[in-house]
Amino acid sequence: MARTADDSWDIATSVGATAVMVALARAAETASDDPLIRDQFAEPLVSTPELASVREQVATWWAGDPDDEVDSAVGAQQMINYQAVRTHFFDAYFTEATKAGIRQVVILAAGLDSRAYRLDWPDGTVVYEVDLPKVLDYKARTLARHGAEPTADRRAVSVDLRHDWPQALRDAGFDAARPTAWLAEGLLPFLPADAQEAMFASIDQLSGPGSRVAVEIFGADEEKRKEAQEKWARLRAKREARGEDSSFNPFDLWFEHGGRTEPADWFAGHNWTTVSVSARDEAVRLGRPPQSDARPFVNSFVAAAKP
Repeated sequence: MARTADDSWDIATSVGATAVMVALARAAETASDDPLIRDQFAEPLVSTPELASVREQVATWWAGDPDDEVDSAVGAQQMINYQAVRTHFFDAYFTEATKAGIRQVVILAAGLDSRAYRLDWPDGTVVYEVDLPKVLDYKARTLARHGAEPTADRRAVSVDLRHDWPQALRDAGFDAARPTAWLAEGLLPFLPADAQEAMFASIDQLSGPGSRVAVEIFGADEEKRKEAQEKWARLRAKREARGEDSSFNPFDLWFEHGGRTEPADWFAGHNWTTVSVSARDEAVRLGRPPQSDARPFVNSFVAAAKP
């Protein structure tokens, strides 16, 4: 379904299903012969009966069909490679933040992110996971059934990022005077422009000296996005004609760019020191270059530090 101003979802629908697709990619990478990252919790998180329909759709997309105009095998591997590169970058970001003494972490739109369980957090680290109640509850219940325990003081903050999440964060024990490491991974297109602006302003206000923030920027411009959406529509029509389930459409979930300020510019304009890294360059550095120019890594990663 297309987005509305105050919509909601669980882990198997709408924005929640995108977290499942990303976790499926992490699971595939972890199971590969030479994984760039290891997320041992990705596979258990996506293997529940509740997610059978999403798994089936993703498996069908990745398998492809000779009648499709894209090479699905290449596209699937490229998706897996990109998620591995992205995960590696932000894992390293948190490692550096904790080496600098930061012990307060906030993961915005945490979805099926398992870093609170799989990273080696220093003693005294508190990890706040912000997302909708049904999403956080699903993750906690599923991992508890597998005997998983957080490696930090994990605190679920059940709130919509379009609502008063700063207050919910404070209610969970967050201390705005302490330095914090923030993460907004795979998030920005799913927020309206005004919510993104408000989120950045809140991060700035809630960050003590020495805080850091990392953001994933989706690099496709409106024209390229329109081309991709048209290609997806043709592919979806073919899949429907073959009787395949194509009810999930990721393009329905993105809000318009709306003239929003680029994250690097926003934080630099508020006196944060910023560094931008091209996802393509990072992929090449890590030995995972794009396999096709038809699906290049156009995203980028921004890390910023508050004096």
